[in-house]
Amino acid sequence: MEITEVRIKLMEDSDDRLQAFCSITIDDCFVIRDLKIIEGTSGPFVAMPSRKLTAHCPNCGAKNHLRSSYCNNCGGRLKDDRTVRDQDGRAKLYADIAHPINSQCREMIQKHVIEEYRAERERAKQPDYVSRYDDSYEDEFESADLVEQYAPAKQVQDTIKRKDGERTQIQPAEVGPRAPHILPTPQPTKEPPRPSNDQFGAGIFD
Repeated sequence: MEITEVRIKLMEDSDDRLQAFCSITIDDCFVIRDLKIIEGTSGPFVAMPSRKLTAHCPNCGAKNHLRSSYCNNCGGRLKDDRTVRDQDGRAKLYADIAHPINSQCREMIQKHVIEEYRAERERAKQPDYVSRYDDSYEDEFESADLVEQYAPAKQVQDTIKRKDGERTQIQPAEVGPRAPHILPTPQPTKEPPRPSNDQFGAGIFD
């Protein structure tokens, strides 16, 4: 497999952790979009494309993001225990759409994307600069969500120090396809206690 093209969409607010979006072309025949370049504690790293997880409203059945407090369809109040958890018990707000399953693939994607990202930042300094990434992502990503989605996990992240002194952070690869997400088990409804005297007419004159 060969990455034959990388396109970068730099974000205007450079103070945010989200630095850019990008797309990669594999073997001149397959494109993966919506990869994110995020500034981590040890340098920039590439995050795979993902989608927000949803849950059904118990009243009307409409899908709502797990962060929603009210249903977007009927306006009903949503429960707070809708968080999806993986087999390790960690809360999940996002699910990867595509991701590598070995470290070699992860490092190859990381290398190509970060190199093109740095080159794109240099090209952006030119007065006639125009991004080749044609999609707009305004209002589609919240920085608060980014902090939660890419908070440090149990796995150790590798850091590579380049010759020029800059550091690049590499997220660990998946060891295999992820297990399905598990919704919290609903708790049984408690019934009110019945009167101890079950005789006919009991309690009428109490």
